[in-house]
Amino acid sequence: MNQPTSLSRYRGRFAPSPTGELHFGSLVAALGSFLQARAREGCWLVRIEDIDPPREVPGAAGSQLKTLAEFGLVPDEPVLYQSRFGTRHAQALQQLLANGKAFLCGCSRRDLPADGIYPGTCRDGLPPGKKARSVRLRVNGQTIDFVDGIQGSQSQRPASQTGDFVIRRADGLIAYQLAVVVDDAAAAITEVVRGADLLDSTGRQLYLYRCLNRPAPDHVHLPMIVDADGNKLSKSSGADPIQRQDHKTALRLALRALGHEPPAGLTSLSSQLAWACQNWQLDKVPAGPCAIGVQPGR
Repeated sequence: MNQPTSLSRYRGRFAPSPTGELHFGSLVAALGSFLQARAREGCWLVRIEDIDPPREVPGAAGSQLKTLAEFGLVPDEPVLYQSRFGTRHAQALQQLLANGKAFLCGCSRRDLPADGIYPGTCRDGLPPGKKARSVRLRVNGQTIDFVDGIQGSQSQRPASQTGDFVIRRADGLIAYQLAVVVDDAAAAITEVVRGADLLDSTGRQLYLYRCLNRPAPDHVHLPMIVDADGNKLSKSSGADPIQRQDHKTALRLALRALGHEPPAGLTSLSSQLAWACQNWQLDKVPAGPCAIGVQPGR
């Protein structure tokens, strides 16, 4: 198995939210990011995104880390906890407010039109009768173009997707879009490997990198894992292989979802993982959704 070197520039990460047990879709994302880091002889980090207490499940973070370790997915540096980085989140927020790239907003979700796109109500100041609730990033009409390592050329326009979007919520919590950018930049992440369900967020995050004058990482979005009916596999699904299969079988299914089928003779978890580290090729990973247990097509 390739090991990271101290001189390597590549830095990847897996960043789960502690909202429950590690599910199969998250295992695929963790495995893909781990193998990409190993293939690049880089460093693989794990960051627990624990900045949304209302959604967090007590003990979930420890359980997720334990499950990762059972699959041989151990980070190369101490585990990071996003909740400990509140100071730098607040500094980034103040930077954006100070330079006019963000503004106070008094709107609730009920004030948004049916399409959910913010109409700019508070862009030029709070209207009479409204009090500041959240902070939104001011977006312009520019198109964000990028090349995804699996999904190919992408073009996103935040102004038409969401409009000015929330970076500090009405309950005072820092929003995911801002926190993930600030923390990936602070950890010097060079490539973000994650599930395709987060592809739509990438344009907004790249726009935030520009607003904060920080270098952006490359992006790779792995295939979405679906059930037999084509629905996204939920954390509560009874079909989840992590819950229904032994770990070596679940790992083989995860590798299959990523377009890498270990030889039949490799029956142990460690031998399958070692084989995957030696044979990982990003161009073998399918772009489209993959049903559990089904051989994917590119």
